Amino acid sequence: MTYAQLAHSKAVSGFVDSLQEPRTPYISPKRLSQALGVKVANLAQLTGVHRNTLRNPSSERLQGRMREMVQVISAATELTGDVDKAIYWYRNEPIADYGHHTAADRVLQG
Repeated sequence: MTYAQLAHSKAVSGFVDSLQEPRTPYISPKRLSQALGVKVANLAQLTGVHRNTLRNPSSERLQGRMREMVQVISAATELTGDVDKAIYWYRNEPIADYGHHTAADRVLQG
């Protein structure tokens, strides 16, 4: 593994680790919303769940949607080497092959 690959791997690992709900095996809605730079209430829209679902971090639907988001952002981080750039791309960059929808739009659509 090259130094660049190792650095990218550590960036992804650190990002994923920072999202864990304390003392649980779940992704924290609060921590993910902070990483994305959105309010927790807006995370409900981004994940396609009702806002009350965010109060139950163990919800399978919520965890599944957040896991999809994290997987895409992690893959983008591997390519860019920077979590912030990957998050920006995920939320803002239209993808021509997907009708100019963003990666966030595509994850929301399933």
